Amino acid sequence: QLQLRESGGGSVQTGGSLRLSCERSGASYTQYCMAWFRQIPGEAREGVAAIGSRQYPPVYATSAKGRFTISRDDTFTALYLQMDRLKPEDTAVYFCAIAVGRWCSKVMDDADFYFWGQGTQVTVAS
Repeated sequence: QLQLRESGGGSVQTGGSLRLSCERSGASYTQYCMAWFRQIPGEAREGVAAIGSRQYPPVYATSAKGRFTISRDDTFTALYLQMDRLKPEDTAVYFCAIAVGRWCSKVMDDADFYFWGQGTQVTVAS
């Protein structure tokens, strides 16, 4: 069984930065799409950024472009999300997710991701 564990959430002021990390353990596969989603209570989960094969560029939500950077290590064991110039509307629970047996598509659909972390809270104060 593949497991994911996030870390790095917290509280910051508007304009601040946070770096989220996600560690994968357990079963290994040959292809991965690793992604970050976020969810505000009462709302649907939103794809923030995704990364898979280095042959293709990462995928970003419009709200994340230019402010967030997704990266991973060479073995798909560690996933990161560098978040800069944070805004109050970025406040949410952030989840690490993995789809296996495939690379990323241009659309981040949470139904494509089978493995999820427990989530980490990010709060941006105005």
